[in-house]
Amino acid sequence: MKLNNINTSNAFDYAYLLKRIYPYLKPIMFRIVIAFLLAIPLGLLDGVTAFALKPYIDVVINGQTYVVKGYSLTRDFLAFWIPPGIVIFAGVQGVLRYINTYLSDWISMTIANSIKVDLFRKLIYLDSKFYDDNSSGLVIARFLNDPDNASRQLINSIKTLITSFTSATGLIFVLLYNSWELAVVGIIVLVCAFLPMAFLRKKIKEVSNKGTVVGGNITTSFNETYKGNKVISGYNLQEDMYEKVKRLIRETFSLQMSLTKRVGWLSPIMYIIASLGIAFVMLAGNKLIVMGRLTTGSFASFITSLLLLYKPIKTIGQDLTSIQGIFVAISRVFELFDFDTRIKDDGKEKLTNSPNVIEFKNVSFSYDEDNEVLHNISFKAQKGQTIALVGNSGGGKSTVVSLLPRFYDVNSGEILFDNVNVKKFKLASLRNNISQVFQDNFLFSGTIRDNILIGKKDATNEEIEKVIKASHLDEFIATLDNGIDTNIAENGVSLSGGQKQRIAIARAMIKNAPIVVLDEATSALDNKSEKIVQKALDNLMKDKTVFVIAHRLSTIFNADKIIVIENGKIVESGTHDELIKIENGKYHNLYNMQFKNSEEAL
Repeated sequence: MKLNNINTSNAFDYAYLLKRIYPYLKPIMFRIVIAFLLAIPLGLLDGVTAFALKPYIDVVINGQTYVVKGYSLTRDFLAFWIPPGIVIFAGVQGVLRYINTYLSDWISMTIANSIKVDLFRKLIYLDSKFYDDNSSGLVIARFLNDPDNASRQLINSIKTLITSFTSATGLIFVLLYNSWELAVVGIIVLVCAFLPMAFLRKKIKEVSNKGTVVGGNITTSFNETYKGNKVISGYNLQEDMYEKVKRLIRETFSLQMSLTKRVGWLSPIMYIIASLGIAFVMLAGNKLIVMGRLTTGSFASFITSLLLLYKPIKTIGQDLTSIQGIFVAISRVFELFDFDTRIKDDGKEKLTNSPNVIEFKNVSFSYDEDNEVLHNISFKAQKGQTIALVGNSGGGKSTVVSLLPRFYDVNSGEILFDNVNVKKFKLASLRNNISQVFQDNFLFSGTIRDNILIGKKDATNEEIEKVIKASHLDEFIATLDNGIDTNIAENGVSLSGGQKQRIAIARAMIKNAPIVVLDEATSALDNKSEKIVQKALDNLMKDKTVFVIAHRLSTIFNADKIIVIENGKIVESGTHDELIKIENGKYHNLYNMQFKNSEEAL
């Protein structure tokens, strides 16, 4: 599920894409129809000025008689009414254009917002592997920017296309009205100018897809600069980041210019073809005037219409190019909807009680096809036991505890709760029974209270006060002017590591789940913070089944079972007293390397 593997295979299957987007159009179809209907008179009114030139020149200037349905229109009558009539028509057109623009923007933003809401719902239910495989920038580009590109421009482009088409239709009618012979020539010329558009589709799709990937990489670089600013400063990476972003921006520029090179030649070609057509029409028109088959007013009206017709025909070409790009964006959007999460929530059972036995049975797992991370892992945890997972970094300890709440699914083997495979439980039910405290806990923007209540939205004030005290947050909160209702910055950047951990522990406490996962929850803290946080963790662990990855000795000593994992395999298992007696054993050596110095220091 890598977002940079874009194929947009349905980018030009317009029937399929319209079928997919129709549910978003249906609720507002009335407004869409009104917007499209208003585009028709907007286009037709473009021909009013050209149409009015014939009677104005023939009657007002040349003094000919102009008859409409048996009524003769005098020079004075037309001289008086044609100029203000043109102004009135322009005013009507302006009002219609304003209404149409407002409607179009309302429709476009409504569709874009509806798609973004549904895409966000899709995003939050995707599994952890998706987030492992894709950068934040590319996720933002695909899930936030593509809906805007697909929806906001679609209605405007179709509306403009209708306006341009009806404008062209009205002007063609004026051409035919003045001289059908010249009209045939003019239309053939314009069709020839229009044909090159058919050759651009493939290039538009290619550039659009590549541009999305590069744009996502640029967004990722900005995100990394924001989140990693201390690392960038500490390691003097400013110039490296600058060169990286500059290269990506240049790549974006090159992609856009490659499209411009291919699209740009259309305009001069169309100008040349149109100019040749006008030159030919002028020669033929002069001949028809000399022969008495065409009046001066008709010829002036015809030439004006032909010149005016170039704009909507050119706009039609541009709109079709734009719509092709929009359909590529629409295809990318619905490609996201078609992403299938690997974690299937098709279980039927609810986990209502704390399981008496949690068993890993011959579990193997890999993040990708080539490298297996866990190999045939088997162990049991009895209700109320603390299981400590130890081993060298990268051995697979965190992967083991990530399988419990089904952040990932095993490749083979089973994880059983009282002999029931975890896949048979509803995901929400399973995860409601597991609390987690990580090494780096994410805090959301908002207040301390908001972050604690994530564990239990309907918690009472008494429950909140209880977990604040149990998590040793009370002294810290007492120092704040707004107490628990103090706003914290995004991801708690204004808090110390120990303060963030205690908020996360309070969040886990108030959830009161029977299973607790502690993934190196104290490893990044100093000794003073670690002692306070450990007291909070001890309160959290009471009467719970606990899986802990820890560096703290007391947690390991007091664990009911210590499992030593090395290169994805269980190499030893037992209590501290049992394992420490094994001379040259893995735990014995690990203890001497990692823990003994800490013990002596304590």
